Amino acid sequence: MKLFPYGHATHPQWRMAAGLVLAQLRAHMALPAYASAPTLGLLYITDHYAAQAQEILDFLGGELPEITDWAGTVGIGIASNNVEYFDEPALAVMLCGLPSDQYRVFSGVSPLPPASATHFKAHTALVHADASTPDVAELIDEMAQRTGSGYVFGGLASSRSNAVQFALSGNGNVKGQGAAGGVFSGGLSGVAFAQGAALMSRVTQGCQPISGEHDITACDANVVTALDGESALDVMLADLGVSLDKPRDALEKVRTTLVGLRSADDAQQDGRMQRPGQFGADVVVRHIIGLDPARSGIAIADVPMLGMKLAFCERNVAAARADLVRVCAEIREELEPEEVSLDVANALSGLHADAAPHPARRIAGAIYVSCSGRGGPHFGAPSAELQIVRRALGDVPLVGFFAGGEIARHQLYGYTGVLTVFTTGA
Repeated sequence: MKLFPYGHATHPQWRMAAGLVLAQLRAHMALPAYASAPTLGLLYITDHYAAQAQEILDFLGGELPEITDWAGTVGIGIASNNVEYFDEPALAVMLCGLPSDQYRVFSGVSPLPPASATHFKAHTALVHADASTPDVAELIDEMAQRTGSGYVFGGLASSRSNAVQFALSGNGNVKGQGAAGGVFSGGLSGVAFAQGAALMSRVTQGCQPISGEHDITACDANVVTALDGESALDVMLADLGVSLDKPRDALEKVRTTLVGLRSADDAQQDGRMQRPGQFGADVVVRHIIGLDPARSGIAIADVPMLGMKLAFCERNVAAARADLVRVCAEIREELEPEEVSLDVANALSGLHADAAPHPARRIAGAIYVSCSGRGGPHFGAPSAELQIVRRALGDVPLVGFFAGGEIARHQLYGYTGVLTVFTTGA
């Protein structure tokens, strides 16, 4: 598998941005190391272009007739290799050089077949979803069950206007697509991949635990009333080192506190956090949305179950940075061969100024979906998060977006990043 052509640009006029992206794509496709005849395009736009989504897709489809399938969505911010575009008109495209029998674009009009299907067996899937869709977390879990691995990745569209999704199969010739133009609102869409399309995915957390884990021993709907058999409110106040005798100080601390949850099944498989002082990928972070003094309870933005593990946590830039470097290093170390030629070693150790995507990294392309509350604004400088990815992973073709919730495994996350790479197998 060769490198995936990609391009990104910002401009007040979408046609100018699209023209710049097309120039980058065509330049890559002319190079021997890049795929010259890809058929799947991933398209991400910022919400400044949301109203022109159909025009953008039609234009790109007309200029790139060889791309028969498209998928993507909108974000308040989008990402590419070494750069983020936040709150500005921008688009990014990556053209995936995969065999056509190794993927399938799906949407509400052309659903993903069940795992028992014989004509196409999905191993994993890139999922884009609308946060306003009823029971979206349950739909994500059901989507994961339609794959052989039980693992899906992606995110919720984030937009201050239309939360559009792109999903176009075979120029409208796939059964169910009909005359649909490929731009949708609501529900789920994306690309399913067969087992032959080699992918590797990791979740990087953005929050750090500030307490030990507790067992949820009593709860009512979204209110946790007991932890370890004691008043949940009392346990939280003790962990945070505050008291209701000083309500102003207590509320100020609670406002910056979140909870990390993991299921009883995950807790049984691994009774400890994977890394000291950090959450593992099995933890989902949720907001505290209220206190219930009458029941000594804590209301959270989820519906927990008895036996789940709960730890109090807070957003932490240093922890987020370290964990992002860790997942990139894990991927790089797993892919890089133990022995390399001198030419390959020189290519992989080149100066950043001379660096370019290289087949020796064994990464054809990457998709990075991060929380809209992360990015440069959280990491301290414009494009800081994607610069961390580049320094840790190396220069690779990459596109992605900043989501209203991140999807990984079979769950909906918050304040995380989900990095998925297509491996070349070389």
